[in-house]
Amino acid sequence: MLLPFHQRRLLQLALVPLTLLLSSVALAQSAPSVIGTRAIMTTWSDPIEALGTLRADESVTLSATVTDIVAEINFRDGEQVEEGQLLIRLEDAEEQAQLRASQALREERRNASNRASQLQERNLAARADVEDSQSRLRQADADIQAIEAELANYQIKAPFSGRVGFRNISVGALVTPGMDLVTLDKLDVMQLDFSVPEVFLDRLSPGLMLNATTAAYPDALFSGEIATIGTRVDPVTRSVSVRADLENTDGRLRPGMLMEVIVQQHVRDTVVIPEAAIEPSGDRHFVMLIEQSGGSTRLARREVVIGERRNGEVEILEGLAANDLIVFHGLQLARDGQEARLLGIADDETGIRALLEADR
Repeated sequence: MLLPFHQRRLLQLALVPLTLLLSSVALAQSAPSVIGTRAIMTTWSDPIEALGTLRADESVTLSATVTDIVAEINFRDGEQVEEGQLLIRLEDAEEQAQLRASQALREERRNASNRASQLQERNLAARADVEDSQSRLRQADADIQAIEAELANYQIKAPFSGRVGFRNISVGALVTPGMDLVTLDKLDVMQLDFSVPEVFLDRLSPGLMLNATTAAYPDALFSGEIATIGTRVDPVTRSVSVRADLENTDGRLRPGMLMEVIVQQHVRDTVVIPEAAIEPSGDRHFVMLIEQSGGSTRLARREVVIGERRNGEVEILEGLAANDLIVFHGLQLARDGQEARLLGIADDETGIRALLEADR
């Protein structure tokens, strides 16, 4: 039987709340789509960041101590030289002549001393004559040693093994005492000097590992360790100076380079998850655990205690174990106890975008 219009209208209005209620129940019961990720156990540290400047392990600017003309140059710019290698020889002909004369005089006095000793053994010479001849021989030896020491000033040798820089002189040039001739740097090990605030002083110790980067090699990471901590705190900046040693076997690092330093302190193994998987609530933090059992996927809200944060990651002190599966994407629609549709697990090889595109 067809109802009058006004009765049909009343019936439609009565059914609207029921329809809305059923729609709400269906929406609440629909399984949200989520992407998961696994908590990992990894090495973690609380970094101290600073800027540092590189220095050569040994560095010197060689110069002359006498005034004379350059007679010989035995190196090329940028060449690796060995300790004791002759680099520059100054004109020393006059000194060499003096040395030969002194050597001849020593030979003469040695012969005279030997003859006096033989005569004294046969009682044909006085003991005083023998002693005088021996004294003159010792004087000749001392004169030779003095000339040889003076000749050493005409030979500029490498005090240690290293790499020479650009030479600033040529053969025939007149050099004077204190004039810069060439630089020499020992580059197989570099010293990295930097400063950190005094509040970190109790966290620093010799042997602590660090990593350093430089704009010259943006993709390279250089490792080293703290060698020395300064004995004083700067009263103006309230910072302490630190010196670290960096291996430089490939020779890429150069003195004077600016480097970004990260000191690895309190190194430990800990559970780490993406920071985006954390759901804060006041001063508490939660994650949505993904539990898979009997072909179904259900969500469980769990409270965790977090530690330090770095580069989009967060340390988990309590509440999760390594390999636990948690919601990484879709956290806004996830509810405790709700069934969910797992689109996949994000990791280093598979990102969220790839999983979302595969679900289309």
